[in-house]
Amino acid sequence: MAATGRKHLVRDFNHFITCYLCRGYLIKPTTVTECLHTFCKSCIVQHFEESNDCPKCGIQVHETNPLEMLRLDNTLEEIIFKLVPGLREKEEQQEAEFWKKNQPKENGQGRLGLPDVGGNGGGEDDDGGGGEDEDYHRSDPQIAICLDCLRNTGQAGENTVTDLMKRFIRCSSRVTVGTIKKFLSLKLKLPSSYELDVLCNGEIMGRDHTLEFIYMTRWRLHGDNVRLSHSLPTGACARS
Repeated sequence: MAATGRKHLVRDFNHFITCYLCRGYLIKPTTVTECLHTFCKSCIVQHFEESNDCPKCGIQVHETNPLEMLRLDNTLEEIIFKLVPGLREKEEQQEAEFWKKNQPKENGQGRLGLPDVGGNGGGEDDDGGGGEDEDYHRSDPQIAICLDCLRNTGQAGENTVTDLMKRFIRCSSRVTVGTIKKFLSLKLKLPSSYELDVLCNGEIMGRDHTLEFIYMTRWRLHGDNVRLSHSLPTGACARS
């Protein structure tokens, strides 16, 4: 006799796919690495603005910067989107509407798409680079950023890092700090042994931080273009 399996409903899985903080479905599920509890990205980031403890178990996540202990769970996100009909489309629409309302104003001081940020060797032309058939993530929500240079001096007293010719660029909100570092190294013609720090409000940003994450957690209340600075680590001119 063939076994007849019970048909599961989405609500049977709600305990595993809903956020402890907002009680809704997990959106951009983000896990606290210290205790492995998962929340909506926006919910846990907002919580950590007021507390360094996990809201579910109460463990101290980090003494000073709990945001460093968060990791996105892309696999869980895909599972939730497959389980809940229409959720992906709804969230994409809401995200597009958010960025449309909060898009920083153009400043007219240069425009770069991902060909330059991604390091394909293109110049800093005002026309934006490639042809219409090359998307380069331009359909993503865009963020305007300003890249300032913090003055460094090497052992002989010379400036080791200089300003970009055009400090204002536009790129996908999904670009990471690691990609920004590669872009800077390419444009400034730095030796491969040099390792730059990228900072926002004086705080060093992690390589995996996206511009969206930096905007939401470090810059949202400032408006205008996101201002990032770059420099060599103090006391070091090159990686060993």
